[in-house]
Amino acid sequence: MIDVNTAVSSGQTILKQRMNSLTSSFAYEETAYHLPVSYALTGIAVHNPAAAALAYTKMQDNPIIAHECLLAQKTELDGRPPAPYTGFIPDTVLRKLGYSLVDGSIIGLALLIGKPEQGSAAAGICRELQEKYMLTFLAGDVVSALANEGVKVGLDYRLIPLGPTNFHGVHFIDIVARVAMMFGGVVPGDAGRLLSYAVERAKAIVLVFPGLSDEELALVDAMRVLGFPIVSLGQYESDQWIKATPDDAVARGMEAKGIRVTVTAIPIPMGCSPAFEGKSIRKEEMYVEFGGGRSPAFELLTMKDAAEVKDGEVTVIGPEIDAMKEGSANPLAILIHVAGRAMKKDYEPVLERRIHNFVNYGEGSWHVAQRDLIWVRISKEVVAKGVKIQHIGKLLANKFRMDFPQLLDAVSVTFITDQEKVLAAKITAEKVYDERDARIKGMLDTDVDTYYSCTLCQTFAPNHVCVITPERPALCGAISWLDGRIAYEISPAGANQPIRKGAVINQVTGEYEGVNQFVKKASHGEVDRCSLYSVMEYPMTCCGCFECIALMLPEVNGIMVVNREFKGVTPSGMTFSTLAGTIGGGAQTPGFTGISKNFIISNRFLQGDGGIERLVWMPQQLKDELKNRFTEKLEKQGLGGFFDKIADETKAVTIEDLAIYLEKAGHPALTMKPLV
Repeated sequence: MIDVNTAVSSGQTILKQRMNSLTSSFAYEETAYHLPVSYALTGIAVHNPAAAALAYTKMQDNPIIAHECLLAQKTELDGRPPAPYTGFIPDTVLRKLGYSLVDGSIIGLALLIGKPEQGSAAAGICRELQEKYMLTFLAGDVVSALANEGVKVGLDYRLIPLGPTNFHGVHFIDIVARVAMMFGGVVPGDAGRLLSYAVERAKAIVLVFPGLSDEELALVDAMRVLGFPIVSLGQYESDQWIKATPDDAVARGMEAKGIRVTVTAIPIPMGCSPAFEGKSIRKEEMYVEFGGGRSPAFELLTMKDAAEVKDGEVTVIGPEIDAMKEGSANPLAILIHVAGRAMKKDYEPVLERRIHNFVNYGEGSWHVAQRDLIWVRISKEVVAKGVKIQHIGKLLANKFRMDFPQLLDAVSVTFITDQEKVLAAKITAEKVYDERDARIKGMLDTDVDTYYSCTLCQTFAPNHVCVITPERPALCGAISWLDGRIAYEISPAGANQPIRKGAVINQVTGEYEGVNQFVKKASHGEVDRCSLYSVMEYPMTCCGCFECIALMLPEVNGIMVVNREFKGVTPSGMTFSTLAGTIGGGAQTPGFTGISKNFIISNRFLQGDGGIERLVWMPQQLKDELKNRFTEKLEKQGLGGFFDKIADETKAVTIEDLAIYLEKAGHPALTMKPLV
């Protein structure tokens, strides 16, 4: 056995000597927080030996400061550790991880450090942490031990390998320090407030395997001042550490920190946890896929009478996965029927959007988009374990009942994989979509003093805030103002929050004091201003689920719109995919914005940039889809004939073609005030 107190004393002596060996300047890239722990505790921006010595002395030779400085210099000299290790995690990545912690979708943090005596024990601990919604960081030989057990690590799996040495465990603390400064309002140099934040808000535990040096034990033991329970899984003895076995280590650590979670296992042949929500399944990893432009696919959730819904029932109509060709694209309809005394028809689209989250909770299932734009993949790995479509149904049925126990009394799921039947069912689904859209038809932004937010996509775009108004649906097209109001009624602490408009800043562009204040807070200070009706001036941020992209074309003094389904090159010289990769991820990009299809026929569309007469190009398929409603709207505005002046790919492929067409058509954009 190793006495921790004796080892810590020895380690502190060694660290003090090593601090005198710092010789060169050092800094981490992609952060505004210098060496974060030192900066948070002392307010000193440490980048050289002199500043390091000052911070170390100010914090009374704290081992955490020493480790941070020594590792920063080593990283400066040797470079970042190779894959799969992350090394220092950039601020942009941390904002995504940190916000998930702050809003409660991750309930706590864990650090695993050292060398497990048995890799299988470490693998079991990691799976338990994933299932209990813990974000887990790894340092030292535990990473290679997990690799030997076939455990996937990385940001996508919420098992984050910081580095190959135990020294890299200091990044666990710099993460907590930055979260405190980013989200907790902790001012650099206010050590007392940082420590209070860590103790009260950072639900963190540390699990220690054997193999640590005296210096590394000093680092781990110093974490106790932050309120982190230290759980010993090996040879360490200390009155302040918790002795545990692999079977009870997670439970004892979480209990000591007051982290409580109730997890009900779902009986299917793959893991199910929010830990898997951010993963991707690449083409070479998939066994089969559905939708994504390669096959018809849609999803629909509807309310039924209690007698019509058999709770937990899963039905598959058509071929199962084992009858599908590997690598193939297949049709799919996901039909969910729910019943409950507290359920209302108005709640259907709000619950429907949760299909996206729940499918992604599966270790080997992946889902993007919504309604009839969905794209689903199932991995080869889980199909080899016996996963079938019916198991995805069990996942959905169980998660809806677990997450909405006060709302739902019964949930049944039907999957259709027969193409003819999918297409027939899709006709009914499209009618339901239209009915939902019609509920809000006629309501104006000026009729209400409260808008609603949607931050559901912050799973992938951490700074994105969608502002939903009666005349501007969510970018994805699936959530209207009414949906936002209903979602807030169902879940007052959820992703849809009320936004008081406040005083008018600019009526034409749609800028309001209350909206700006909300967006700044919800974007974590990244976005100060937001115009609801302008592409050019402070446009709304973009996630990645938008139905269309609107962008300026300065060469023709107009704005084009391209929808997700269009696969060709637009007059901008870019495809939809290229444009989406440029503006997505929560960015605010003047001249570009994501929009829904229905916003195109709103009276508010492009209001701040001159109105609908700025629209110069749209794909033919989108024009055909909107034609009846669009032309009706134009007639009411006294713009009969304008629809034909909007070019499409049959009229103009390049910007030069577009300029010629617009000139011949007499398009009004050519004589309007210049956009730039």
